[in-house]
Amino acid sequence: MEKSIYTGFHAVEERVRNASGKQSRNISLRIFYSNPGPRIKKILSQAKDVGIPCEQTDDRTLSSMTERLPPEARDHRGIILVAEGEEVRAKNSVLLEQWIKSCPENATAIMLDSVTDPHNVGAILRSADQFGADLVIMPDRRSASNINDNEIIARSSAGANAWVNVAVVTNLVRAAQTLRQEGFWIYGADAAGESLNGIKFGSRSCIIMGSEGNGIAKLLKVQCDSMISIPTCGKIDSLNVSVAAGVLLYERRRQAMMQLPHNPR
Repeated sequence: MEKSIYTGFHAVEERVRNASGKQSRNISLRIFYSNPGPRIKKILSQAKDVGIPCEQTDDRTLSSMTERLPPEARDHRGIILVAEGEEVRAKNSVLLEQWIKSCPENATAIMLDSVTDPHNVGAILRSADQFGADLVIMPDRRSASNINDNEIIARSSAGANAWVNVAVVTNLVRAAQTLRQEGFWIYGADAAGESLNGIKFGSRSCIIMGSEGNGIAKLLKVQCDSMISIPTCGKIDSLNVSVAAGVLLYERRRQAMMQLPHNPR
């Protein structure tokens, strides 16, 4: 039986939230923990509410259970969640909180809010690969997030779907808050935003792309430090979301190559 192991407060808490109301009968979840501090007690309470069994053990046992994980995932913080029967994630599928632990100081992330067209998702993944984006973040709902089983995404990305790090999260607002806490400067793409000509990207940057119809959700906009736009001269309203993402990622890459680190805060 396939097994996935989630480590650390954030990752375990997100998996518990994700289990609520939509857990497959074929997946068995169990939490193991050592010394239950306030944060762990909160997670245990949430797990109890959705019927996930919890077992107390010691740090040595937890460390032995995680010793074969990638280095950034071994820091269990006293709690792990084991999911048996869960589909194994692709090698480039990462947990946001674990990725943050090992991401470079000048990391670039791009977040997709309700981008549902797999052609657009594939094209954005291709641009992310070409312009050196470190991570693509997508929600598990209202998106074309099943990147490894979607032929359209695979073709549109020219194979980049197998290489670019992707984090699928349950809540984009929480993801943006987590990034900000770790020093990321958040930029929302909006036709009414400040011209890209006047923008200097932060050392750690996340660009948010919204749907072509509704743009970025209001609650997610609140998390943005700056709204940015691409200066154009055409007669139609705006660029396709994947083209716009490519332009923004190129400019981010161009500035990074010119060694212009900048912390707007």
